[in-house]
Amino acid sequence: MGTQKWMTGKILCQTGVDLVNASDPELHKFVGDIYYGLFQGGKIRQCGLGGRRSKFTIFPHLVKKLNAALHVTIILFLCTAMSFSLISFGFCIHNIIKVPYRSIKGPAGICLWNVFAGVFIVLAVTSFIAAAQLHRLTERIANFRENVFKFVVLEEQYQSSLWLCVASAVTHGVNLLLIAATRIHLPKFKTKTEEANVTPEDIMY
Repeated sequence: MGTQKWMTGKILCQTGVDLVNASDPELHKFVGDIYYGLFQGGKIRQCGLGGRRSKFTIFPHLVKKLNAALHVTIILFLCTAMSFSLISFGFCIHNIIKVPYRSIKGPAGICLWNVFAGVFIVLAVTSFIAAAQLHRLTERIANFRENVFKFVVLEEQYQSSLWLCVASAVTHGVNLLLIAATRIHLPKFKTKTEEANVTPEDIMY
């Protein structure tokens, strides 16, 4: 959650392109990089004079330029999901060591915690994608404290931290399927044993 590998992208210095009237072969001189997470990130500004690196933090200043309520909600969703995941893991260990004596610690309880954790992870991922696509999150971050230059986002790519959250939600779903599978009682097939017919001749021999 605290990594900077949630989103990466390519940003174009539109002001520099307009000033020199750059053509297509020269556009690569004005294309920089940006990467960020939920708390911090960085960018490389390319405005025709070489790359200039800079770093930024989301809190406390940049969050004012973003949709602060949505950004804080994403963090709260992830924290809640982590809490339910830890609770589910703790009860799994408890079930291994001891026989569960309450339904909240048995299979029903584990299903409940997995459902809660999976739902909150899905909400967090959906909220982050909505912030990136609907609220132009990358563009707002790229133009933060830029008084002279204006940057345009050329492309965006979701990175490992986001996909790790997706994999975690899928894992919770698989856990639910496995728990449901253990509750299915398959019919038992009984093998018929042939009765041995003992005759007096067999006893003699």
